[in-house]
Amino acid sequence: MKLFTLTLTLVTTTFLTTLGSAQDKATDYLDKRWSEVANKMPSDWYGSNEAKLVAENVLLSQKAIGGWEKNKNFHHHFSESEKADYRNNKNKIGATFDNGATITELKFLAKVYAKIKDDRYRQAFRKGLDYIFVTQYANGGWPQFFPVRKGSVAYSGHITYNDYAMVNIMKFLKEIGSDTEEYAALQLGPNIITKAKRAFDKGIQCFLDTQIVYQGKPAVWCAQHDSITLAPAKARSYELPSFSGSESVGIVQLLMDIDNPSKEIVASVNGAVQWFENNRIEGIKIETETKKDGRKNRIVVEDKNAPTLWGRFYDLETSTIYFCSRDGIKRKSLAEISDDRRNGYSWYTNAPEKVLKRYPKWLAKNQKSMN
Repeated sequence: MKLFTLTLTLVTTTFLTTLGSAQDKATDYLDKRWSEVANKMPSDWYGSNEAKLVAENVLLSQKAIGGWEKNKNFHHHFSESEKADYRNNKNKIGATFDNGATITELKFLAKVYAKIKDDRYRQAFRKGLDYIFVTQYANGGWPQFFPVRKGSVAYSGHITYNDYAMVNIMKFLKEIGSDTEEYAALQLGPNIITKAKRAFDKGIQCFLDTQIVYQGKPAVWCAQHDSITLAPAKARSYELPSFSGSESVGIVQLLMDIDNPSKEIVASVNGAVQWFENNRIEGIKIETETKKDGRKNRIVVEDKNAPTLWGRFYDLETSTIYFCSRDGIKRKSLAEISDDRRNGYSWYTNAPEKVLKRYPKWLAKNQKSMN
């Protein structure tokens, strides 16, 4: 009897533990970021009832033009007022590629459609894909927002590399053009695949055409470029035309991913790598101190053993790092700018190290293209 009771207890405990674990998996998506839910949930989850609920939000929030707004938690419950707001503002501007928007939603729809063949998901995906094609400039670039916002945010019409906006689009198009398994269920067809390839190729040409030439050699890129002249362009008041030590990384990595690169692409990568090599910042690290009033403050500390850093922005004439407050005046050190910009913005990066680590292997692989 004792043995039976012990066995029953163990079985019951195991069952409850398994049930609890399953319930946790069914609800823990609410605690995640939207980008994680859209891209990183277990494959089976995208066929769940929870995924269906999220998909309804994604369908409802899609703009009439085909894109989505940024920084929205589409996996959270929508109140009736929120639903009404999305319905009433479908024609209002706000669709964007900023912060991963539109690309994230399209990837999610593809995953859900692969599990649940609801044709509304497929139609929304095609509409979003058409948005990408329509918004591409003739020169191959993409704006941050389309339609472009007016007034003080008109910079949203610039060709935007900031926060990897265009790089995200290009990676997505490369996947579509490669007819990867991830999108097989959508049955996009040869015409769409060809269109994606052409859009991708135009984007590559835009990268090559916008690369800044410094002292007669290709260098890196600005975070945004004028949509007509292709010149480095200003965005927010503290984001001046410059060499970007951050956003340029994603472009170079994408160029390095191309098989059998042209001589132009090889020259572009070589030039960017050399610029990264020439503009290393050694012997410092960034720390956060606590001031007497309890506020946090970022400071630069000397440390000969610190890993290499690069600045976010470099002057176009001198190729020297600079910092900027909202007044738009360049300054030489982090300590010279306002508290909100010093502590609320990233002025240093180690991202170029990724490129430099890949470069020797890439160089060896593409020696023939250099002859």
